[in-house]
Amino acid sequence: MHDSSLAPLFKHHIDVVTQRYQKAMENHDFDHLVIPAGSQHGIFLDDMSYPFKSNFHFNSFVPLDDLHDSVLIISADGTRKLCYYQPVDFWHYVAGDPEGFWVEHFDIVMTRTKDEVLSHVPTTGNVAYIGEMGRPFDEDGFAAVNPGYFMNEINWHRAIKSDYEVECVSRANKRAALGHMAARDMFFKNGSELEIHLAYLLATGHAEHQLPYGSIVALNEHAAILHYTLYNNQAPDNHRTFLIDAGARYNNYAADITRTYAYEQNEFAELIGDMDALEQRICSKVASGQSYVDLHIETHHEIAKLLNKYKFCDMSPESMVEAGVTSTFFPHGLGHHIGLQVHDVGGHQANVEGDPAPPPKSHPFLRNTRDIEVGNILTVEPGLYFIDSLLGDLKQTDHAKSINWDKIEQFKPFGGIRIEDEVLVTATGPRNLTREHLD
Repeated sequence: MHDSSLAPLFKHHIDVVTQRYQKAMENHDFDHLVIPAGSQHGIFLDDMSYPFKSNFHFNSFVPLDDLHDSVLIISADGTRKLCYYQPVDFWHYVAGDPEGFWVEHFDIVMTRTKDEVLSHVPTTGNVAYIGEMGRPFDEDGFAAVNPGYFMNEINWHRAIKSDYEVECVSRANKRAALGHMAARDMFFKNGSELEIHLAYLLATGHAEHQLPYGSIVALNEHAAILHYTLYNNQAPDNHRTFLIDAGARYNNYAADITRTYAYEQNEFAELIGDMDALEQRICSKVASGQSYVDLHIETHHEIAKLLNKYKFCDMSPESMVEAGVTSTFFPHGLGHHIGLQVHDVGGHQANVEGDPAPPPKSHPFLRNTRDIEVGNILTVEPGLYFIDSLLGDLKQTDHAKSINWDKIEQFKPFGGIRIEDEVLVTATGPRNLTREHLD
């Protein structure tokens, strides 16, 4: 994207990011960094390649996702050299000439072959390589390859987003919102999962490989499969419910949004409404200094109250959470950091040094254990599902007698519910980047 209005935001952003990398280089005695965009990966015994996915360290500086085999070189004095790969190739798409608001911030040299970059790699001082190792490089040519102590420091600080990053995530949410509305409309037109998925792609302007992750487009019982990506091309006989977990990108920054819809106004639709209200209450509590782990556990208590309200379980909310009953219905974590990656790294670090902060044993799938800070962008995605395997496990416990199994059977055909927004933490309170574009 070449929107010139981003120029001042990007100037501040690249200065901040460069300073982070410089500081880490100083702390760990590196003079230069070689950061490849990455290469296309060929399919085994085939002449085709997998879709290219760029190195997020490269994209922290360069806002393009199609520069495979380009390389960024950062030096301790803050200089940024970009070896921009533009081969002569009439078989495949080749990146155009560099242009846009970002170009002035780099010393750009054009390379026509992969080997040309070697002449630009510094030959003196300690040089670290940050990325996946591949041609034309060799591990033996560097003082370190992806040194953990260096990576921990970078990953820790990248949880604090610049104003440029916030704007890109907001625009990604706007783009994804267009897709969600188109998908919702196709659901109510009785579309198949594949038809809904294609409507989403068309509305976002994305090809499938450009999505930040494989979209979850789940009708009826399929909504109980947390990462369902089959895209059935046959519409079901009856449309009961629709869960869509789908994102978009803007300058490589990701959106990650989930919504659930009921085809008719019934008790399941009422449950969706209550889950939506629950999710917004939790979003309102995303504040600096708040423990994300505590917020996750509070969400379990809120889920327990709904299990009481809809007569799925007659245990007290406190007892349900303590006994792990709520994990049958809400088995995943509350959310995660998001940015250049859908699941931004660093969520299980206790500090800048990288000491581990694993999730509680009773909540093993929680992706973030860090306390919340100003500048974080976090997803909030509570769910309530009717999953056969987990319900089967619950039936084998002493708590089975507290479950209204007849009521469970009535709701299983609807699959489940998930509602997900992205929330920016500011000094004055949370800003919901999703609800600004999608109710």
